[in-house]
This record gives sequence, structure tokens and C-alpha cells, in this order.
Amino acid sequence: MDVFVFEPAVRTVASSMNTAPRWIALSAGVLGFTGVALGAFGAHALKETLTARASLPTWQTAVLYQLVHSIALLVIAGWPVVGGKIVWAARCWTAGIILFSGSLYSLSLGGPIKFIWPITPLGGLAFLLGWLFIAWNAFQSPRA
Repeated sequence: MDVFVFEPAVRTVASSMNTAPRWIALSAGVLGFTGVALGAFGAHALKETLTARASLPTWQTAVLYQLVHSIALLVIAGWPVVGGKIVWAARCWTAGIILFSGSLYSLSLGGPIKFIWPITPLGGLAFLLGWLFIAWNAFQSPRA
């Protein structure tokens, strides 16, 4: 039996699956790159400043959350999109990185606490919402 008999069916199934938008993989790459760069920058060029301010652990937390969620973005970049929940998870995680990690970077360097501290929990909430979208997607996906 010739396997190429199934080619039209495979092509139809494959083309009907919408994969995650390209911006998700692009975001994963850019945010992963900047996470590694900021981690190295904090460990070397800013080490004295961060140590003097006792904010090195805060900087490290920002880097950790940025890198973990960059990897999560990369993982879901290859997932099929059903109902848009994957895209919403990616939006939430990207916003979370910007708000949570960005505010922690700023606070570590002496940014204005009065204006920045409320942003950090909003970023954390965005992370949590992203994970809820992943769970919702898994709950509603057909079982294999």
C-alpha cells in the first residue's frame, strides 16, 4: 500500500490546525536573550551596586521569572491554537515579564518605590492569569 494515498488527508488536517502566532516565538527569543543579558549584567557589571543596595536577590528574582516565562512562551509557541487561550496566556506572560520583572529591575537600581511597587503585583497577577489560561486550554482540549 502506498503511504502517499493519505497525503491529502494529512495536508487537510495539518492546514486546519492553527499554530500560535509568530510573535510568541519572537517574544520568547527577545525576552530570553534580554533575561540572560540582564542576569550577566547584574552578576558582573552591577554586582557592587546591587550588593551595596542589598538588592541583588531582587534582581535575581526578576531574572528568574523573566527566564522561566520566556521558556514557557517558547513552549507554547509550537502549540495549536484552539479558542485563543494560548494567545491570551502569551499576552499575560509577556505583560507579566514587563511589569513584574521590569519593576523589580527598577526597584533594584533605586527606582521610585512610591510609583513602582504597585506595578509588581500586577505583573504577578498577569503571570497567574497566563497559567490559568493554560489550565483552561488543557481542560477544554479534546482528550487524546
